[in-house]
Amino acid sequence: MTQIEEQRDFTATEGQAALSVRELWKIFGDKADKVIGTPDAGLSRKELQAKTGCVTAVKDVSFDVAPGEVFVVMGLSGSGKSTLVRLLTRLIEPTHGTVQMGGEDITSADEHKLRELRRKHVAMVFQHFGLLPHRKVIDNVAFGLEVRGENKTVRRNRAQEMVDLVGLSGYENSFPDQLSGGMQQRVGLARALAADPQLMMFDEPFSALDPLIRRDMQNEVIRLHHEVGKTMVFITHDLAEALKLGDRILIMRDGEVVQIGTPDQVVGAPADDYVKDFVSEVPKSHVLTLRWVMRDPEPGEAEDGPVLQADRIVSEAAREVLDAHGPVRVFDGDKFVGIVDDEDILRVVVAEEEASS
Repeated sequence: MTQIEEQRDFTATEGQAALSVRELWKIFGDKADKVIGTPDAGLSRKELQAKTGCVTAVKDVSFDVAPGEVFVVMGLSGSGKSTLVRLLTRLIEPTHGTVQMGGEDITSADEHKLRELRRKHVAMVFQHFGLLPHRKVIDNVAFGLEVRGENKTVRRNRAQEMVDLVGLSGYENSFPDQLSGGMQQRVGLARALAADPQLMMFDEPFSALDPLIRRDMQNEVIRLHHEVGKTMVFITHDLAEALKLGDRILIMRDGEVVQIGTPDQVVGAPADDYVKDFVSEVPKSHVLTLRWVMRDPEPGEAEDGPVLQADRIVSEAAREVLDAHGPVRVFDGDKFVGIVDDEDILRVVVAEEEASS
């Protein structure tokens, strides 16, 4: 790996990963299980369908999600992202491959173990809230605990904690149809958190919300993640949302993984023309860190003076660099890794303006 590729290594061994996916396939159609391991498996989605009538929704996907990470899966409609998230808890049965959660093999789990997993260890938040219209907010939030068999006092106390956590205090006794879309989605978040899951999965939860409410809900997910530290897998078709929320982003196309990387890796080093085109209009100064614009110092240059950390976003660090009298030293923790000056910052800004003109 290059220095930039090593900057945020979330890869975990299978024993440490919150979620570990290996060679996962989902093929729809007669004799779909006969495709894998044959030359037909290498065909494109369109070619395979024309030849066999089978459709590959997810093709040989592998990745790890580290504990506490927000891992975003993104792609356009039909890319396979929603099928993938359903495979992770076997809402859809995989054609091939393994999914391990906390080191436990989900793909070989029997019905009892799978039921326990869904009740206690994983929570899902969908685009369509799925609230029970005849139940008040407090009872919707407590519903999963009721299914689990918790007594009424325990589940209502826990539900009230989660109502307060997501900013719905005072709405405990309201019914879903008395709430706005954003508030209903907060109820969905509270319900998911109430079970204290090890892993939270979000399948395009904010797609139906208007832009302002969507932004508020994105900020809410960020806040909740900072407060509760849950491992999250977030599905979206929105690049801006992926860049805002994700520690790392997996980009899919036609069921395959195109690139996995941190937001700055995806924007700064797109894997191919597809990704390059995808990120072409992203304001790079708002995503790239100083690590991407720094350079090695000349002998005797920047031996003292201001210090900034390599993971600072360029736009956030720009004023400090421009105000400095000379180059600014860039550190990775305690290690001196490079320098950055006015020209390095302005080069990114000018390129950004040219791309948008």
